[in-house]
Amino acid sequence: MHLPPPPPRPIKRQLDATILHFDYDCFYASVFEAETPTLRALPLAVQQKQIVVTCNYEARRRGLHKLQLIREARNICPDVVIVLGEDLTRFRNASKQLYSLLRAYSWNGKVERLGMDEVFMDISDIVEHNVGLLNHQDLGNSYFCLSKDDPTVGFTFDASTVAGYGYPEASNDKQCLDAQQHALHLRLRLGSHLAQHLRRQLDTQMGYTCTVGVSTNKLLAKLAGNLHKPNAQTTLLPPYAYAGDTNTDVDNVTSFIDAHEIRKIPGIGCKITEKLAAHVLGKTPEIETGLNYGATQEKITVGEARLHPGLSAEVLERVLGGPGTHRGIGHRIWDLLHGCDDTEVGQAREIPRQISIEDSYKRLDTIEKVVKELRMLSTSLIKRMHLDLLEDNDEEERNEQSNKDAQSSVVRKRWLAYPKTIRLSTRPRPGANPDISRNRSFARISRSTAMPSFVFSLKDSLEALTGRLVVETLVPLFRTLHPEKTGWNLSLVNVAATNMVDTASEGKGAVGRDISKMFRRQDDVLKQWRVEDVPDPVAQDEPKRGSEDFPTNSQQSREDDEMEWISDEENQGNAYRCEECGALMPVFAMVAHGRWHAHG
Repeated sequence: MHLPPPPPRPIKRQLDATILHFDYDCFYASVFEAETPTLRALPLAVQQKQIVVTCNYEARRRGLHKLQLIREARNICPDVVIVLGEDLTRFRNASKQLYSLLRAYSWNGKVERLGMDEVFMDISDIVEHNVGLLNHQDLGNSYFCLSKDDPTVGFTFDASTVAGYGYPEASNDKQCLDAQQHALHLRLRLGSHLAQHLRRQLDTQMGYTCTVGVSTNKLLAKLAGNLHKPNAQTTLLPPYAYAGDTNTDVDNVTSFIDAHEIRKIPGIGCKITEKLAAHVLGKTPEIETGLNYGATQEKITVGEARLHPGLSAEVLERVLGGPGTHRGIGHRIWDLLHGCDDTEVGQAREIPRQISIEDSYKRLDTIEKVVKELRMLSTSLIKRMHLDLLEDNDEEERNEQSNKDAQSSVVRKRWLAYPKTIRLSTRPRPGANPDISRNRSFARISRSTAMPSFVFSLKDSLEALTGRLVVETLVPLFRTLHPEKTGWNLSLVNVAATNMVDTASEGKGAVGRDISKMFRRQDDVLKQWRVEDVPDPVAQDEPKRGSEDFPTNSQQSREDDEMEWISDEENQGNAYRCEECGALMPVFAMVAHGRWHAHG
């Protein structure tokens, strides 16, 4: 007896968020172009090792592309300008500056950086605020408010149209949408105008162009931004199907995502693509072995997989599940195939979650070479820690320190966070096959230990810190990963500072308060509540009733009483002296004193 298939899992698509995805155009090349504007008109390629890691659009127009060998690039375009991009410091600094500009426009702090050239931004609260300010009778003359506190900060725009491109290009008539989809259309239109404004700010203030996608979740926003490159933006327009929707014949999300290859969907990697393709094709797919290693030669689209007979979230759980996979992987992939993504945009962070430095090698098979590479990686790691985790003390604190040590000219710094753990990872190269070929492997092995405290010293030299870190920490970690002295060959080594713990600070979102700064500033903070004596400008020389110069009657009588208790032997007006012991006391104490003598 065959049981009927379970009912399809309902689509639970979020419609109340407005998400932007920024992708900087040719970021590595753009950093060099921002430093030297004359390079913008020339074919420019950025080199790491012997590979073109990126190139500008002028170079691409002449036939160059990513992951191309340098010698091939020179043959194709002899006048190409090649710059070295091994040192990532300039790229990290530029990424921070661009991120800071976008973050300054956020109200809810939900600005998440992905790598160095991508940023997600949740602008739901800004859009909702501006929807409430619209004059729906005159949308063409609208004003976008960028500040909750100052209504004059903003820009004018046409709220009846979409800024940039829309998908589909022939937009549906807004009057045909129901109330929920019409409200969604309005919010996405406002989101597109804010995206256009931010793109212009990135260009005019910093000289960088980018593409932007606008939708209701991170997945759709990222995919929509890829439709029109470079320096453009795309908004995925309604109608969107949602849970409980009875009219699902028209769903722009489904038609949009169905045309994408499975491998192009964020969250679906090589292994999942291979298993999905095998299930849809009914056979093991052929795998690419070149620079596009891991991709299947047969291109399976999302629509082909989603509409495959019998496919469901439960079936995907069986197909994709297994040892080492996350529980619920089938439901997660099923949602992605339908354009559903409930992951939220992360809160903006001043401190990175980890700092990772790595390099790849053709052959790394001796301990002497390993130690040399560990020293180079450790130097870069400590430099990055100083760059990302240190801040200058404020002016008041620097003045205090300069007073203590007038001879010192070093600018004092403080740690914003301490990484508790250091991790060493390697990627061993598989052994040779009988035909002398080698299988490619991306598997890494790792070991971690506590970060040594001496790394945080700001007095020791960089060379001294690096030497101790390699000898005392990294080499022992390497010995645990590879206890055999020979026989291994590494294709990658990674050193990472992880498990960040923020220090006490005055910044927003800090886990604690800097108590030293709090004590230094308490006089200024409490000044408005301090009670101080203010001299009376009237009759300064004339003694006042109740003052120290002229006491009141009650003050005078109280002072006289005190004088009776502390008077000396020459002032005995109301005092009594005991004949037995010679003690001087008030008259009312005579009886009690006599009783004391009577009892011995």
